[in-house]
Amino acid sequence: MPATATATATVAVPAYLRGVLLVVESFWTWYRRNWRATVVSSVLQPLLFLLAFGVGFGSLVAGTGQVAAATGGFGYLVWLAPALLAVSAVQTAAFDSTYPVLSAFKWQRTYHAMSAGPLTPAQVALGHLGWTTAKLTGTGGIYVVVIAVFGGVASPGIVVSLLAAVLTGTAFASLVMAFAATVENEGGPFSALFRFVVIPMTLFSGTFFPVGRLPDWVQPVAWISPLWHGTELARGAALGLWRPLAALGHVAYLLALLAVGVALSTRLYRRRLTR
Repeated sequence: MPATATATATVAVPAYLRGVLLVVESFWTWYRRNWRATVVSSVLQPLLFLLAFGVGFGSLVAGTGQVAAATGGFGYLVWLAPALLAVSAVQTAAFDSTYPVLSAFKWQRTYHAMSAGPLTPAQVALGHLGWTTAKLTGTGGIYVVVIAVFGGVASPGIVVSLLAAVLTGTAFASLVMAFAATVENEGGPFSALFRFVVIPMTLFSGTFFPVGRLPDWVQPVAWISPLWHGTELARGAALGLWRPLAALGHVAYLLALLAVGVALSTRLYRRRLTR
């Protein structure tokens, strides 16, 4: 390869990444001044889930003698905590990839301002997704500390659970961003997404009870949920229940969803910002 071509290839990758990081920085600049507006959805809501189900409901079922059989001998709070970490990531990803995306397209037109300069629509999409990943990592880290305070941490594997939760949330966010890029009006589509996708995923992905307790015909539906794969990864890491082949399958599934979501979102952002 000629020296000039080599130099061009060497410079092109950092330049592209710098563009993505500029988008991340813009979201961070807004967030550090307005983070209080997102505390309820990203921190307090999962904390309430932990208190209501892990502490409250967990204390009620602890004396029934059936919890150990369902959780493999672990206390309900310890068994539930890593799953709530994944749920928190998915719910935060859903909120940050719906209305903020439509606002940046339609109302504030932030994306148009970004793409009017040297940034490409693909860089804008990847930058927003990168910011979502960073936010999920930060809020998830805070949630891990809260879990530890309430006695829900069984091992250092909870750190791997955090990584699994972030991967799950990022994969889901990439798909939701692609969907949001096609939405013109916020009313029906986003309400349907939360009502018929996010809430059922939360309830039927093995979060509060094992998927094996569901009817046989419902279980395959749970298996296609990214949250089920994230829950299995997070719980396995936190409780030391690693099964290498199963874990590899879960990671592969989430990475495949992420790849599809990135491909769709970059394409749809390009279509909407250049029409």
